[in-house]
Amino acid sequence: MAPPDDTGRLFIVDQIGTIRVMTPDRTVVGDPFLDLREQMVRLNPSFDERGLLGLAFHPAFAQNGRFFVYYSAPLRPGGPEGWNHTSHISEFRVSASNPDRADAASERIVLQVDEPQANHNGGQIVFGPDSFLYVALGDGGGSNDTALGHNPEIGNGQDTSTLLGKILRIDVDGGEPYGIPPDNPFAGGGGRPEIFALGLRNPFRISFDSAGDHDLFAGDVGQNLWEEVNIVVNGGNYGWNIKEGKHCFDPGNPRVTPPGCPELDRNGRPLIDPILEYRNSGAGGIGTAVIGGFVYRGTALPAIQGAYVFADFSGSLAGPEKKLFLAIRPPSPGGEWAMQDLPIAPEVGVGGFVRSFGQDHQGEIYVLTADSSGPSGESGKVFRLVP
Repeated sequence: MAPPDDTGRLFIVDQIGTIRVMTPDRTVVGDPFLDLREQMVRLNPSFDERGLLGLAFHPAFAQNGRFFVYYSAPLRPGGPEGWNHTSHISEFRVSASNPDRADAASERIVLQVDEPQANHNGGQIVFGPDSFLYVALGDGGGSNDTALGHNPEIGNGQDTSTLLGKILRIDVDGGEPYGIPPDNPFAGGGGRPEIFALGLRNPFRISFDSAGDHDLFAGDVGQNLWEEVNIVVNGGNYGWNIKEGKHCFDPGNPRVTPPGCPELDRNGRPLIDPILEYRNSGAGGIGTAVIGGFVYRGTALPAIQGAYVFADFSGSLAGPEKKLFLAIRPPSPGGEWAMQDLPIAPEVGVGGFVRSFGQDHQGEIYVLTADSSGPSGESGKVFRLVP
């Protein structure tokens, strides 16, 4: 991702716990900008959803050198017995002597969230156009939102007393350790005041459109049947675990869609359907886990200007297979979004698990892949979308 300065650098976040700097001539600086491997849980090399999962630069980074990361730390002392780990949102500062190195001793833990299982961590953090920090958190892991550490009656996605299964919005400049934006839906009570939106299973990659209405997009990974993309609004409830995609969901029988379900949550708010969905390959569909991306605002590919570029982890768990998609906004509000493949040139190859996306200041989009399904090896690559 690109910091809000004029250096032309890009920063590459690696799940194993490092952040590296790529200079404008595409040289990757040898020493990591930040290395958090000693602070993190030990990762499973074959597959793991924990790790270093997010990086966000303060809007005034060029002046103050502040940036924020999301990483998976060991369960904090006093954490719930039997739980897996604690997610950290931490602030760091750039080294005073080297702009390509962070001051590793400057860590200030802003927020800790205990996680009952190892999966469904979300992990993307991003500053919005309002200069508040948005944090994507999964439902805590397991399946069906019903395991240890999940509300046994309504799941974590619908439980406003927990941060799990939510997108948070906090003011990192307005208090210690943070302030609450006054228009957050539960700022006045009725739930955790940090909550911005709820009803999410595993929002894996969120981003703001850099133009237009600056919509907040989120890819939300499904359970067995449906993958979905949402436009997230303040106070919105996106249905999990009452719904999976646009369909009713039964945690006791997750592979069978029940004939009916509530259209309102317990507070009388409507459950908001995604802008699009597609079937999981386990249900005869085209992918295994949606990976949220960015609205394209570059110049290299004018044909996709304004389209939302996203992906799936792999077309099949049988092996790595890049799957890139476009979501086309309807011509009039309330219409159906169209979904289509974004073809990949044969010389690029179809292999590689899609891990994430990046965007530079020119609006060009980068695709991050690896040949391994887990945080191991040295097969990671960064591609830029070009004609």
